[in-house]
Amino acid sequence: MKNYAIKLVWATTLYVFAFAVLCQTDVSYNVLVGLLLFGFLLIPYMVYTVLTDDYTTTKTFRDWYEDHAV
Repeated sequence: MKNYAIKLVWATTLYVFAFAVLCQTDVSYNVLVGLLLFGFLLIPYMVYTVLTDDYTTTKTFRDWYEDHAV
């Protein structure tokens, strides 16, 4: 699963934004605490997954990040 790490980053980002929006509404305090605790587990898991991902590439800085035609 080559793209699992980036999908997890996007999912975590969306989760954090959704949590921030829910904090501004009249959602139950118990629900917010539950979501907060889940976020406390989700973010370190995301960091661990990204740092231990075995993705490799043959690109270097000389490749201009593929945005410059050679």
